Amino acid sequence: MSNVDNFESPATGGKTFQLKDYAGKTVVLYFYPKDSTPGCTTEAMQFRDLHADFAKAGCVIAGVSRDSLRSHENFKTKHELPFDLLSDTEEKLCTQFKVIKDKKLYGKPVRGIERSTFVIDRNGAIAREWRGVKAQGHAQEVLDFIKTM
Repeated sequence: MSNVDNFESPATGGKTFQLKDYAGKTVVLYFYPKDSTPGCTTEAMQFRDLHADFAKAGCVIAGVSRDSLRSHENFKTKHELPFDLLSDTEEKLCTQFKVIKDKKLYGKPVRGIERSTFVIDRNGAIAREWRGVKAQGHAQEVLDFIKTM
């Protein structure tokens, strides 16, 4: 698998998330379209509910969307998310991971994030990726994969 170039992104809690800071850990990077929408809320809450199991497996979770840090802080607080959300307003990470797609919203073409998840192994390589994810049950699927690593 290919190694992921180091990246940094503004994150909740006034932090900067840098991939290199997590060398030796498995990182789950999940991209989602928008804070506080039904599918994205479902996905975030399922990662939240399984967070202890991910942590036990030596895993760090980070959610990424194009929303502002302020939106992320509200979303994180409202749903008591125990992991950071990264604000990719300039689409640098979205471009690096090729998750921006032309989609249809109410019949109109829009550019948006295709719900996608990447597991980056302890050596900084992509161990697995999912694209076009359905939110319901996805966090469990990712955890099941991590347990096989």
